[in-house]
Amino acid sequence: MVKQLLDRLTSLGRLVNIILTGFSILLCALIVFTRLPGMELLGIGVNWPLVWVMVWSLKRNAWQGAIAGLGLGLLQDALTSPYPLLENGVVNASPTHMLGLVLVGFLTGRFQKDKYFQEDFISVALLTFGMTLLAETLIALQLVLIGDRDFSSIWIAHQQIALCSAILSSLWAPVIYVPMNWFWERFWPKN
Repeated sequence: MVKQLLDRLTSLGRLVNIILTGFSILLCALIVFTRLPGMELLGIGVNWPLVWVMVWSLKRNAWQGAIAGLGLGLLQDALTSPYPLLENGVVNASPTHMLGLVLVGFLTGRFQKDKYFQEDFISVALLTFGMTLLAETLIALQLVLIGDRDFSSIWIAHQQIALCSAILSSLWAPVIYVPMNWFWERFWPKN
């Protein structure tokens, strides 16, 4: 009888884990459109999906981080793409967030956290800063490859976008890291 009760609690806990994790993904994807005081710098906002992928990947392996980056990258592209994919039979090229988020998830998951990293606010903020610069640089490189703008204008815009996004994302990373880390440490199944 006790074993049956524990099995039911375990299955209920997994369901709650899935629901709360899904809710946090949805929240991070939708809060991208919110501009509250302190969440914007020179018109650039926090990269919430990147912060979520970072927090997820800190507790997972590289492939789980990459898959999370793939999912959130596709979701972010679907919500923020300025162009329809096809217009009058012509394929529109626009940069994707997916590549940067997959790379961020993979690298963060691959990072030897026990050896080089102490999970605290400062370390998470610094890692978020660096990974945001990496993700924004990948978007700038995609713009260069698309070739509809000159390199100098892309580079100037990239500097402003990457630094503002990295500063804001690293400052706001603890808002996602603290509750999700607490939740996953206590309730996420270890097996």
